[in-house]
Amino acid sequence: MAVEKTNLLENDIEAYLKQHENKEMLRFITCGSVDDGKSTLIGRLLHDSKMIFEDQLAAINNDSKKHGTTGEQVDLALLVDGLQSEREQGITIDVAYRFFATDKRKFIIADTPGHEQYTRNMATGASTADLAIILIDARHGVQVQTRRHSYITSLLGMKHIVVAVNKMDLVDFSEERFEEIKKEYTEFAKEVGIENPVFTPVSALTGDNVVNPSENMVWFKGKPLMALLDTIEVGDNTDLEHFRLPVQYVNRPHLDFRGFCGTIAAGTIATGDEITVLPSMKTSKVKQVIQPAVNEADMVVDSAFAPMAVTLTMEDEIDISRGDMIVKSSDVPNVADTLDVMLVWMNESAMVPGTDYLIKRATNVTKGRFNAINHKVDVNTLEKYQGNKLELNEIANCTLSLNQMISFDPYSEIKGTGAFIVIDKYSHATLAAGMIVNAAENQGAANFAKDYSPFEREMNALIREHFPEWGCRSIEEVTNAK
Repeated sequence: MAVEKTNLLENDIEAYLKQHENKEMLRFITCGSVDDGKSTLIGRLLHDSKMIFEDQLAAINNDSKKHGTTGEQVDLALLVDGLQSEREQGITIDVAYRFFATDKRKFIIADTPGHEQYTRNMATGASTADLAIILIDARHGVQVQTRRHSYITSLLGMKHIVVAVNKMDLVDFSEERFEEIKKEYTEFAKEVGIENPVFTPVSALTGDNVVNPSENMVWFKGKPLMALLDTIEVGDNTDLEHFRLPVQYVNRPHLDFRGFCGTIAAGTIATGDEITVLPSMKTSKVKQVIQPAVNEADMVVDSAFAPMAVTLTMEDEIDISRGDMIVKSSDVPNVADTLDVMLVWMNESAMVPGTDYLIKRATNVTKGRFNAINHKVDVNTLEKYQGNKLELNEIANCTLSLNQMISFDPYSEIKGTGAFIVIDKYSHATLAAGMIVNAAENQGAANFAKDYSPFEREMNALIREHFPEWGCRSIEEVTNAK
Protein backbone atom coordinates (compact mmCIF):
# COMPACT_ATOMS: atom_id res chain seq x y z
CA MET A 1 0.00 0.00 0.00
CA ALA A 2 2.82 2.40 0.88
CA VAL A 3 4.66 1.61 -2.39
CA GLU A 4 1.45 2.14 -4.39
CA LYS A 5 0.88 5.46 -2.61
CA THR A 6 4.48 6.60 -3.35
CA ASN A 7 4.20 5.64 -7.04
CA LEU A 8 0.92 7.53 -7.37
CA LEU A 9 2.45 10.58 -5.70
CA GLU A 10 5.48 10.51 -8.03
CA ASN A 11 3.66 9.73 -11.29
CA ASP A 12 0.29 11.47 -11.03
CA ILE A 13 0.11 14.20 -8.40
CA GLU A 14 -3.39 15.27 -9.50
CA ALA A 15 -4.76 11.75 -9.05
CA TYR A 16 -3.11 11.57 -5.62
CA LEU A 17 -4.65 14.88 -4.53
CA LYS A 18 -8.06 13.80 -5.87
CA GLN A 19 -7.84 10.55 -3.92
CA HIS A 20 -6.87 12.48 -0.80
CA GLU A 21 -9.69 14.99 -1.29
CA ASN A 22 -12.36 12.27 -1.37
CA LYS A 23 -11.32 10.66 1.91
CA GLU A 24 -13.77 10.75 4.79
CA MET A 25 -13.01 13.38 7.46
CA LEU A 26 -13.09 12.51 11.18
CA ARG A 27 -12.74 15.18 13.87
CA PHE A 28 -11.88 13.90 17.33
CA ILE A 29 -10.66 15.21 20.67
CA THR A 30 -8.57 13.77 23.44
CA CYS A 31 -9.74 14.59 26.93
CA GLY A 32 -9.50 13.37 30.50
CA SER A 33 -7.72 14.25 33.72
CA VAL A 34 -4.43 16.15 33.89
CA ASP A 35 -1.33 13.99 33.30
CA ASP A 36 -3.34 11.14 31.81
CA GLY A 37 -1.13 11.39 28.70
CA LYS A 38 -3.35 13.11 26.13
CA SER A 39 -0.61 15.09 24.37
CA THR A 40 1.77 12.11 24.46
CA LEU A 41 -0.88 9.91 22.85
CA ILE A 42 -1.35 12.35 19.96
CA GLY A 43 2.41 12.63 19.57
CA ARG A 44 2.65 8.84 19.44
CA LEU A 45 -0.14 8.62 16.85
CA LEU A 46 1.67 11.12 14.63
CA HIS A 47 5.09 9.55 15.19
CA ASP A 48 4.17 5.91 14.64
CA SER A 49 1.96 6.67 11.64
CA LYS A 50 4.94 8.48 10.01
CA MET A 51 3.24 11.87 10.07
CA ILE A 52 6.16 13.84 11.53
CA PHE A 53 8.65 15.56 9.22
CA GLU A 54 12.36 15.10 9.86
CA ASP A 55 12.90 18.73 10.87
CA GLN A 56 9.98 18.48 13.35
CA LEU A 57 11.45 15.34 14.87
CA ALA A 58 14.88 16.99 15.16
CA ALA A 59 13.32 20.00 16.88
CA ILE A 60 11.43 17.76 19.32
CA ASN A 61 14.65 15.89 20.12
CA ASN A 62 16.32 19.17 21.03
CA ASP A 63 13.32 20.46 22.99
CA SER A 64 13.09 17.18 24.91
CA LYS A 65 16.51 17.86 26.44
CA LYS A 66 15.28 21.23 27.74
CA HIS A 67 11.60 20.66 28.56
CA GLY A 68 11.12 16.89 28.34
CA THR A 69 9.53 14.85 31.13
CA THR A 70 10.38 11.37 29.82
CA GLY A 71 14.04 11.07 30.73
CA GLU A 72 16.24 9.92 27.84
CA GLN A 73 13.26 9.24 25.56
CA VAL A 74 11.81 11.74 23.10
CA ASP A 75 8.94 13.66 24.75
CA LEU A 76 6.27 13.37 22.05
CA ALA A 77 3.88 15.59 24.04
CA LEU A 78 5.94 18.58 22.90
CA LEU A 79 4.53 18.11 19.39
CA VAL A 80 1.23 19.61 20.58
CA ASP A 81 2.20 21.47 23.75
CA GLY A 82 3.72 24.43 21.93
CA LEU A 83 3.13 27.30 24.38
CA GLN A 84 6.08 28.27 26.57
CA SER A 85 3.93 28.03 29.70
CA GLU A 86 2.75 24.55 28.66
CA ARG A 87 6.30 23.31 28.28
CA GLU A 88 7.46 24.87 31.55
CA GLN A 89 4.60 23.32 33.54
CA GLY A 90 4.29 20.11 31.54
CA ILE A 91 0.53 20.61 31.01
CA THR A 92 -1.87 21.49 28.20
CA ILE A 93 -3.54 24.92 28.50
CA ASP A 94 -4.93 25.85 25.10
CA VAL A 95 -6.63 23.62 22.53
CA ALA A 96 -4.04 22.39 20.01
CA TYR A 97 -5.23 21.21 16.60
CA ARG A 98 -3.28 18.77 14.46
CA PHE A 99 -4.00 17.25 11.06
CA PHE A 100 -2.98 13.89 9.67
CA ALA A 101 -4.27 11.28 7.26
CA THR A 102 -4.16 7.55 6.63
CA ASP A 103 -5.03 5.61 3.50
CA LYS A 104 -8.68 5.53 4.61
CA ARG A 105 -9.43 8.80 6.43
CA LYS A 106 -8.36 12.35 7.13
CA PHE A 107 -8.24 13.42 10.77
CA ILE A 108 -8.36 16.67 12.69
CA ILE A 109 -7.29 16.19 16.32
CA ALA A 110 -8.03 18.64 19.11
CA ASP A 111 -5.80 18.13 22.14
CA THR A 112 -7.79 19.64 25.02
CA PRO A 113 -6.62 20.61 28.52
CA GLY A 114 -7.19 18.42 31.55
CA HIS A 115 -7.14 21.05 34.31
CA GLU A 116 -10.49 22.14 35.73
CA GLN A 117 -9.80 25.86 35.16
CA TYR A 118 -9.49 25.18 31.42
CA THR A 119 -12.81 23.33 31.12
CA ARG A 120 -14.08 26.07 28.77
CA ASN A 121 -11.21 25.27 26.37
CA MET A 122 -12.17 21.61 26.44
CA ALA A 123 -15.83 22.43 25.69
CA THR A 124 -14.71 24.59 22.75
CA GLY A 125 -12.70 21.74 21.24
CA ALA A 126 -15.52 19.25 21.79
CA SER A 127 -18.18 21.41 20.13
CA THR A 128 -17.12 20.46 16.57
CA ALA A 129 -15.84 16.91 17.16
CA ASP A 130 -17.41 13.66 15.95
CA LEU A 131 -15.64 11.43 18.47
CA ALA A 132 -13.92 11.76 21.83
CA ILE A 133 -11.00 9.74 23.14
CA ILE A 134 -11.23 9.85 26.93
CA LEU A 135 -7.95 8.88 28.52
CA ILE A 136 -7.75 7.22 31.93
CA ASP A 137 -4.51 6.68 33.84
CA ALA A 138 -4.40 2.94 34.59
CA ARG A 139 -2.89 3.69 38.02
CA HIS A 140 -5.62 6.08 39.18
CA GLY A 141 -8.78 4.99 37.38
CA VAL A 142 -11.75 7.32 36.85
CA GLN A 143 -10.92 10.79 38.20
CA VAL A 144 -12.88 14.01 38.76
CA GLN A 145 -11.89 15.43 35.38
CA THR A 146 -12.69 12.14 33.66
CA ARG A 147 -16.25 12.55 34.91
CA ARG A 148 -16.36 16.25 34.06
CA HIS A 149 -15.18 15.75 30.48
CA SER A 150 -17.45 12.76 29.95
CA TYR A 151 -20.43 14.79 31.13
CA ILE A 152 -19.56 17.67 28.79
CA THR A 153 -19.16 15.37 25.78
CA SER A 154 -22.57 13.90 26.58
CA LEU A 155 -24.08 17.38 27.04
CA LEU A 156 -22.72 18.41 23.64
CA GLY A 157 -24.39 15.43 22.02
CA MET A 158 -21.28 13.44 21.11
CA LYS A 159 -22.33 9.91 20.17
CA HIS A 160 -18.97 8.15 19.83
CA ILE A 161 -16.72 7.68 22.85
CA VAL A 162 -13.44 5.71 22.91
CA VAL A 163 -12.02 5.10 26.39
CA ALA A 164 -8.24 4.63 26.20
CA VAL A 165 -6.83 3.20 29.41
CA ASN A 166 -3.32 4.65 29.23
CA LYS A 167 -0.01 3.94 31.03
CA MET A 168 -0.64 0.20 31.02
CA ASP A 169 3.15 -0.22 31.22
CA LEU A 170 3.00 1.18 34.79
CA VAL A 171 0.57 -1.54 35.93
CA ASP A 172 2.50 -4.38 34.26
CA PHE A 173 -0.03 -4.53 31.40
CA SER A 174 -2.55 -6.06 33.79
CA GLU A 175 -5.75 -7.36 32.20
CA GLU A 176 -7.38 -7.40 35.63
CA ARG A 177 -6.70 -3.68 36.16
CA PHE A 178 -8.06 -2.89 32.69
CA GLU A 179 -11.29 -4.77 33.42
CA GLU A 180 -11.68 -2.95 36.77
CA ILE A 181 -11.49 0.46 35.08
CA LYS A 182 -13.78 -0.70 32.28
CA LYS A 183 -16.44 -1.70 34.81
CA GLU A 184 -16.05 1.54 36.81
CA TYR A 185 -16.41 3.78 33.76
CA THR A 186 -19.30 1.80 32.28
CA GLU A 187 -21.35 2.35 35.43
CA PHE A 188 -20.68 6.11 35.33
CA ALA A 189 -21.36 6.32 31.58
CA LYS A 190 -24.90 5.04 32.09
CA GLU A 191 -25.60 7.92 34.48
CA VAL A 192 -24.63 10.60 31.92
CA GLY A 193 -26.26 8.93 28.93
CA ILE A 194 -23.13 7.66 27.14
CA GLU A 195 -24.07 4.54 25.23
CA ASN A 196 -21.71 1.77 24.12
CA PRO A 197 -18.28 3.31 24.85
CA VAL A 198 -15.41 1.41 23.21
CA PHE A 199 -12.47 0.47 25.48
CA THR A 200 -8.85 -0.08 24.51
CA PRO A 201 -5.69 -0.48 26.67
CA VAL A 202 -2.66 1.54 25.50
CA SER A 203 0.72 2.88 26.53
CA ALA A 204 1.30 6.18 24.74
CA LEU A 205 4.88 6.38 26.02
CA THR A 206 5.99 3.00 24.68
CA GLY A 207 3.55 2.81 21.76
CA ASP A 208 1.80 -0.37 22.90
CA ASN A 209 -1.53 -0.81 21.08
CA VAL A 210 -1.50 2.75 19.70
CA VAL A 211 -0.69 2.10 16.05
CA ASN A 212 0.63 -1.44 16.28
CA PRO A 213 -0.72 -4.37 18.34
CA SER A 214 1.03 -4.84 21.66
CA GLU A 215 3.10 -7.94 22.36
CA ASN A 216 2.72 -7.14 26.07
CA MET A 217 -1.08 -7.36 25.94
CA VAL A 218 -1.81 -10.46 23.91
CA TRP A 219 -4.88 -10.93 26.09
CA PHE A 220 -6.54 -7.96 24.36
CA LYS A 221 -8.30 -9.13 21.19
CA GLY A 222 -9.55 -5.75 19.98
CA LYS A 223 -8.02 -3.38 17.44
CA PRO A 224 -5.16 -0.95 18.15
CA LEU A 225 -6.31 2.64 18.63
CA MET A 226 -5.27 3.77 15.13
CA ALA A 227 -7.12 0.92 13.45
CA LEU A 228 -10.13 1.71 15.61
CA LEU A 229 -10.13 5.35 14.47
CA ASP A 230 -9.76 4.23 10.88
CA THR A 231 -12.74 1.86 10.94
CA ILE A 232 -15.21 3.07 13.58
CA GLU A 233 -18.58 3.84 11.98
CA VAL A 234 -19.27 7.47 12.76
CA GLY A 235 -21.91 8.21 10.14
CA ASP A 236 -23.35 11.54 9.07
CA ASN A 237 -25.50 13.07 11.81
CA THR A 238 -26.84 15.84 9.55
CA ASP A 239 -30.63 16.16 9.78
CA LEU A 240 -31.99 16.01 6.24
CA GLU A 241 -35.65 15.93 7.25
CA HIS A 242 -36.33 19.38 8.75
CA PHE A 243 -35.27 22.26 6.49
CA ARG A 244 -33.62 25.18 8.32
CA LEU A 245 -31.79 28.07 6.63
CA PRO A 246 -30.58 30.90 8.90
CA VAL A 247 -30.32 33.95 6.62
CA GLN A 248 -26.80 35.33 6.73
CA TYR A 249 -26.87 37.92 3.96
CA VAL A 250 -29.32 39.52 1.54
CA ASN A 251 -27.68 39.69 -1.90
CA ARG A 252 -28.94 42.65 -3.94
CA PRO A 253 -26.46 43.24 -6.84
CA HIS A 254 -29.04 44.99 -9.05
CA LEU A 255 -32.73 45.88 -9.27
CA ASP A 256 -33.73 42.57 -10.83
CA PHE A 257 -32.23 40.24 -8.22
CA ARG A 258 -32.75 39.71 -4.50
CA GLY A 259 -31.26 36.54 -3.04
CA PHE A 260 -31.15 35.26 0.51
CA CYS A 261 -27.85 33.63 1.37
CA GLY A 262 -26.84 31.23 4.11
CA THR A 263 -25.59 27.78 5.03
CA ILE A 264 -28.31 25.17 5.32
CA ALA A 265 -28.35 23.99 8.94
CA ALA A 266 -30.60 21.01 8.27
CA GLY A 267 -32.84 19.45 5.66
CA THR A 268 -33.24 19.87 1.90
CA ILE A 269 -34.82 22.53 -0.32
CA ALA A 270 -35.96 22.47 -3.95
CA THR A 271 -37.38 24.84 -6.54
CA GLY A 272 -41.12 25.30 -5.98
CA ASP A 273 -41.09 24.42 -2.27
CA GLU A 274 -43.41 26.52 -0.12
CA ILE A 275 -41.48 28.33 2.59
CA THR A 276 -42.24 30.34 5.71
CA VAL A 277 -39.99 33.05 7.13
CA LEU A 278 -39.64 33.16 10.92
CA PRO A 279 -40.44 34.92 13.12
CA SER A 280 -42.56 37.12 10.78
CA MET A 281 -44.51 34.10 9.40
CA LYS A 282 -44.42 35.52 5.84
CA THR A 283 -44.79 32.86 3.14
CA SER A 284 -43.69 32.37 -0.47
CA LYS A 285 -42.30 29.77 -2.86
CA VAL A 286 -38.69 29.11 -3.85
CA LYS A 287 -38.03 30.47 -7.32
CA GLN A 288 -34.37 29.51 -7.68
CA VAL A 289 -31.76 27.56 -5.74
CA ILE A 290 -28.29 28.93 -6.47
CA GLN A 291 -24.98 27.41 -5.38
CA PRO A 292 -21.40 28.72 -5.69
CA ALA A 293 -19.80 27.45 -8.91
CA VAL A 294 -16.98 28.33 -11.28
CA ASN A 295 -19.24 28.24 -14.33
CA GLU A 296 -22.41 30.33 -14.33
CA ALA A 297 -24.32 27.48 -15.97
CA ASP A 298 -23.68 25.27 -12.93
CA MET A 299 -24.90 27.80 -10.38
CA VAL A 300 -28.67 27.25 -10.64
CA VAL A 301 -29.65 23.79 -9.35
CA ASP A 302 -32.91 22.00 -8.70
CA SER A 303 -32.25 21.32 -5.02
CA ALA A 304 -29.75 21.63 -2.19
CA PHE A 305 -29.18 20.03 1.19
CA ALA A 306 -27.32 20.57 4.47
CA PRO A 307 -24.60 21.71 4.96
CA MET A 308 -24.43 23.44 1.55
CA ALA A 309 -24.06 27.22 1.26
CA VAL A 310 -26.82 28.49 -1.04
CA THR A 311 -28.72 31.54 -2.23
CA LEU A 312 -32.51 31.31 -2.53
CA THR A 313 -34.74 33.61 -4.55
CA MET A 314 -38.48 33.85 -3.91
CA GLU A 315 -41.49 34.20 -6.19
CA ASP A 316 -42.89 37.01 -4.00
CA GLU A 317 -41.25 40.24 -2.85
CA ILE A 318 -41.31 39.65 0.91
CA ASP A 319 -39.18 41.16 3.63
CA ILE A 320 -36.43 38.77 4.73
CA SER A 321 -33.46 40.02 6.76
CA ARG A 322 -30.27 38.68 8.27
CA GLY A 323 -31.14 36.68 11.37
CA ASP A 324 -34.45 35.38 10.02
CA MET A 325 -34.97 31.65 9.53
CA ILE A 326 -36.36 30.17 6.29
CA VAL A 327 -38.21 26.87 6.79
CA LYS A 328 -40.66 24.78 4.81
CA SER A 329 -44.28 25.77 5.41
CA SER A 330 -45.16 22.15 6.11
CA ASP A 331 -42.61 21.96 8.93
CA VAL A 332 -42.61 25.15 11.01
CA PRO A 333 -40.51 24.81 14.20
CA ASN A 334 -41.20 26.29 17.62
CA VAL A 335 -41.13 30.06 18.02
CA ALA A 336 -40.49 31.47 21.48
CA ASP A 337 -38.93 34.31 23.43
CA THR A 338 -38.45 32.48 26.74
CA LEU A 339 -36.32 29.33 26.66
CA ASP A 340 -35.18 26.54 28.93
CA VAL A 341 -31.41 26.19 28.29
CA MET A 342 -28.25 24.49 29.50
CA LEU A 343 -25.35 26.91 29.94
CA VAL A 344 -21.57 26.42 30.20
CA TRP A 345 -20.14 29.64 31.64
CA MET A 346 -16.71 30.52 30.20
CA ASN A 347 -15.80 33.91 31.67
CA GLU A 348 -14.05 35.08 34.83
CA SER A 349 -16.96 37.43 35.58
CA ALA A 350 -19.88 35.48 37.00
CA MET A 351 -23.31 35.40 35.38
CA VAL A 352 -25.91 37.05 37.60
CA PRO A 353 -29.61 36.65 36.67
CA GLY A 354 -31.13 39.89 35.42
CA THR A 355 -28.00 41.08 33.60
CA ASP A 356 -28.45 42.02 29.93
CA TYR A 357 -26.39 40.14 27.33
CA LEU A 358 -26.30 39.65 23.58
CA ILE A 359 -27.48 36.19 22.50
CA LYS A 360 -26.21 34.89 19.15
CA ARG A 361 -28.05 31.88 17.76
CA ALA A 362 -27.01 30.98 14.18
CA THR A 363 -27.13 34.35 12.35
CA ASN A 364 -29.56 35.98 14.77
CA VAL A 365 -28.28 38.37 17.45
CA THR A 366 -30.68 39.75 20.03
CA LYS A 367 -30.67 41.08 23.56
CA GLY A 368 -31.53 38.71 26.37
CA ARG A 369 -31.16 38.01 30.04
CA PHE A 370 -31.25 34.96 32.27
CA ASN A 371 -34.29 35.24 34.51
CA ALA A 372 -33.30 32.42 36.79
CA ILE A 373 -30.78 29.69 37.47
CA ASN A 374 -33.09 26.69 37.81
CA HIS A 375 -30.30 24.44 39.05
CA LYS A 376 -26.55 24.00 38.77
CA VAL A 377 -24.98 20.63 38.00
CA ASP A 378 -22.09 19.15 39.98
CA VAL A 379 -20.46 17.29 37.10
CA ASN A 380 -18.43 15.19 39.51
CA THR A 381 -21.45 13.69 41.28
CA LEU A 382 -24.20 14.72 38.80
CA GLU A 383 -26.12 16.21 41.72
CA LYS A 384 -28.31 19.28 41.12
CA TYR A 385 -28.07 22.20 43.52
CA GLN A 386 -29.20 25.81 43.79
CA GLY A 387 -27.14 28.96 43.23
CA ASN A 388 -27.68 32.67 42.67
CA LYS A 389 -24.84 33.13 40.15
CA LEU A 390 -22.81 31.08 37.68
CA GLU A 391 -19.03 31.09 38.00
CA LEU A 392 -16.31 30.23 35.47
CA ASN A 393 -16.59 26.64 34.13
CA GLU A 394 -19.86 25.97 35.96
CA ILE A 395 -22.80 24.35 34.18
CA ALA A 396 -26.45 25.12 34.90
CA ASN A 397 -30.00 24.88 33.65
CA CYS A 398 -31.37 28.43 33.21
CA THR A 399 -34.39 30.30 31.94
CA LEU A 400 -33.42 32.67 29.12
CA SER A 401 -35.69 35.58 28.16
CA LEU A 402 -35.15 37.30 24.78
CA ASN A 403 -36.45 40.64 23.58
CA GLN A 404 -37.83 39.08 20.40
CA MET A 405 -39.27 35.80 19.23
CA ILE A 406 -36.85 33.37 17.60
CA SER A 407 -37.46 30.07 15.89
CA PHE A 408 -35.51 27.16 17.33
CA ASP A 409 -35.12 23.41 17.62
CA PRO A 410 -33.92 21.61 20.75
CA TYR A 411 -30.14 21.17 20.60
CA SER A 412 -30.56 17.40 20.89
CA GLU A 413 -32.43 17.42 17.57
CA ILE A 414 -30.65 20.05 15.43
CA LYS A 415 -27.40 21.54 16.72
CA GLY A 416 -27.31 24.37 14.18
CA THR A 417 -30.56 25.92 15.42
CA GLY A 418 -30.35 24.77 19.05
CA ALA A 419 -26.93 26.15 20.00
CA PHE A 420 -26.11 29.73 20.98
CA ILE A 421 -23.37 31.82 22.54
CA VAL A 422 -23.61 34.61 25.12
CA ILE A 423 -21.75 37.84 24.28
CA ASP A 424 -20.91 40.81 26.49
CA LYS A 425 -22.80 43.76 25.00
CA TYR A 426 -19.95 46.20 25.75
CA SER A 427 -16.71 44.30 25.13
CA HIS A 428 -18.24 41.74 22.70
CA ALA A 429 -16.28 39.00 24.47
CA THR A 430 -17.77 35.50 24.32
CA LEU A 431 -19.01 34.65 27.82
CA ALA A 432 -20.75 31.28 27.53
CA ALA A 433 -21.98 28.50 25.29
CA GLY A 434 -25.58 27.37 25.53
CA MET A 435 -27.88 24.62 24.33
CA ILE A 436 -31.63 25.09 23.99
CA VAL A 437 -33.63 22.39 25.76
CA ASN A 438 -37.10 23.69 24.86
CA ALA A 439 -39.48 26.61 25.23
CA ALA A 440 -40.03 27.60 28.86
CA GLU A 441 -43.29 26.29 30.26
CA ASN A 442 -44.45 29.59 31.77
CA GLN A 443 -45.22 31.39 28.52
CA GLY A 444 -47.44 30.82 25.53
CA ALA A 445 -44.77 31.14 22.89
CA ALA A 446 -45.52 27.74 21.36
CA ASN A 447 -48.87 29.10 20.15
CA PHE A 448 -47.34 32.26 18.72
CA ALA A 449 -48.16 31.35 15.13
CA LYS A 450 -51.81 30.65 16.01
CA ASP A 451 -52.49 33.67 18.24
CA TYR A 452 -52.35 36.40 15.57
CA SER A 453 -53.85 37.10 12.16
CA PRO A 454 -51.40 37.61 9.23
CA PHE A 455 -51.84 41.40 9.55
CA GLU A 456 -51.12 41.27 13.29
CA ARG A 457 -48.05 39.10 12.77
CA GLU A 458 -46.67 41.61 10.26
CA MET A 459 -47.37 44.50 12.64
CA ASN A 460 -45.70 42.61 15.49
CA ALA A 461 -42.60 42.02 13.35
CA LEU A 462 -42.39 45.75 12.57
CA ILE A 463 -42.75 46.59 16.25
CA ARG A 464 -39.94 44.22 17.24
CA GLU A 465 -37.75 45.74 14.53
CA HIS A 466 -38.34 49.40 15.35
CA PHE A 467 -38.82 49.28 19.13
CA PRO A 468 -36.26 46.73 20.38
CA GLU A 469 -35.45 48.82 23.46
CA TRP A 470 -38.98 48.23 24.76
CA GLY A 471 -38.66 44.49 24.55
CA CYS A 472 -42.10 44.54 22.90
CA ARG A 473 -43.51 41.49 21.22
CA SER A 474 -47.05 42.46 20.19
CA ILE A 475 -49.46 45.26 19.46
CA GLU A 476 -50.98 44.85 22.93
CA GLU A 477 -47.62 45.38 24.62
CA VAL A 478 -46.94 48.54 22.59
CA THR A 479 -50.27 49.90 23.78
CA ASN A 480 -49.44 49.03 27.38
CA ALA A 481 -45.93 50.51 27.09
CA LYS A 482 -47.34 53.78 25.85
